[in-house]
Amino acid sequence: MTTVRTPTRNRGNRRAEILAAAATLFAARGFHGVSIEDIGAAVGVSGPALYRHFSGKEALLAEMLLDVSSRLRESAAAVVTARTGPEETLDALLDVQIIFALEQPALITVHDRELGNVPEPQRRQIRRLQRLYVEEWVTVLAELHPGCPPPRLRAATHAVFGLLNSTPHSAGELSARAMRPLLRAMARAAIGASAATG
Repeated sequence: MTTVRTPTRNRGNRRAEILAAAATLFAARGFHGVSIEDIGAAVGVSGPALYRHFSGKEALLAEMLLDVSSRLRESAAAVVTARTGPEETLDALLDVQIIFALEQPALITVHDRELGNVPEPQRRQIRRLQRLYVEEWVTVLAELHPGCPPPRLRAATHAVFGLLNSTPHSAGELSARAMRPLLRAMARAAIGASAATG
């Protein structure tokens, strides 16, 4: 059975604790390989007790992915609204994504594999939040590379996310302290290459 360690910051917040445990289990065994009873056991309650917090597994998965999509978008909007120079803003956006990638590899795995199990209305909300998140990046990249067409900047942003969100496969080889500057340097190089016109 998969051992789940809930981050200390979520202790005392049962709903967040359930979401964190479910993310770890879903990443390890897949959405269909985890029961409500498994999630309950991971947080020390009976399976039926989880229904006080979520109507079922699909609702739990939907909230998990809505929450992370919303938090990323809000963080990016705050960075862009702060209106430092575009280079500093890009560095701050990279920090948002790199910290997420290093601290939440289970959520990356769950999103990649299980978004199709989210009910359609919530899936549309998740996709909308993700598009808004991408556009925050495109706004900054357009300032840095004014001659680059927005579709190319958008494609570059998605490619950078793919690079940074590779942490479920690479985490553990290097410490987070070593990974952070490596990911930043690679993302910067990718952005520079994709924005080049020739």
